[in-house]
Amino acid sequence: MSTLPKQTPGQEWQAMRLLRLFYVRLSREFALTVPPCEALDSASDAPSKEDMSAARQWFHQMDGLIQVHQLRQFLQTTTGVNEETLVAMAQHYIRKPVHNESDRDKVDFLLVQLVTQTSPSKIEESEVNLGFVAGGLQEVLGTFTPNSPEWLKPLEGLVKTAQNCESLNALFSSGVLEAGRKMKADAAERYFQGAPLIAFTRFNFLLRRAFFQLMHGDINAILDGLRELESRGIVTIDGTAAQFSSEESIGQVRMICQSWKVMFQAEYSSGHPLRVLADLRSIVEAALGSSAPVKPTAKPALKAKAAAASAAPAASNAPEFEVAGDYYPGATES
Repeated sequence: MSTLPKQTPGQEWQAMRLLRLFYVRLSREFALTVPPCEALDSASDAPSKEDMSAARQWFHQMDGLIQVHQLRQFLQTTTGVNEETLVAMAQHYIRKPVHNESDRDKVDFLLVQLVTQTSPSKIEESEVNLGFVAGGLQEVLGTFTPNSPEWLKPLEGLVKTAQNCESLNALFSSGVLEAGRKMKADAAERYFQGAPLIAFTRFNFLLRRAFFQLMHGDINAILDGLRELESRGIVTIDGTAAQFSSEESIGQVRMICQSWKVMFQAEYSSGHPLRVLADLRSIVEAALGSSAPVKPTAKPALKAKAAAASAAPAASNAPEFEVAGDYYPGATES
């Protein structure tokens, strides 16, 4: 059970009426087939017990149909979803008497999204402490004195490990993502208590920032490597390790990399598309290592430039691939 105060029937009804509009929009976007809820569709401000029961059942159906990736995609590509709706949605999932893995993943995303949207445009990582996150979640959790129970202490080490990684491959190999997910799963219902919600949201916020910086560095490193390969007269690379063709044109790879800008809206994950990006960087580095420069004035090796890009992605004077600031959590400069 969560620590949120119990709602009155009137408060619950108003929250359901607010969320109904969002759920209807989302169901249309993903062609989810759910019968309408006449009780919610009516304009009644004084619902009967039957109306309340029907509305709760409708939300139960919708929650079972809506996947976390659909929620994430809709919120990050749709305008007009305000802070009030995010707060109501997070509270809706937190208040459920029994939670499943999907509920946890949705809360995970909603809370970090809320902190991201309400954070100052420029904030140093050192400022993102538990108090900062508790303030960002005040509308959801109320006034809460943050603390970190002993069982949550490992989160700090996981954050530091992620921040020390120099590429997506390094992040994926570090075990940070798996360890963080295991801690959330092991928490079970404790996850939905105030202190764990604040601690895990801070972890998600900082890990998301590290992830996007590494993704930025990987894409810039790939594009730098492609330019270097072209300067050596190479027009194709063997991309089979990243599920491309054995003679993939450099022009096509460049086009794909540039289109990957939209992936900066994705959740950090070791899933298929981002594994492809990490593998592609390895392929380009291998191609550079196996081909000799045509000119003695060739550009520096990719690894050196990649390390610089990963360590300070904003330092490049004129990067071929520039990431818009609003793709970064709580920052426009990273």
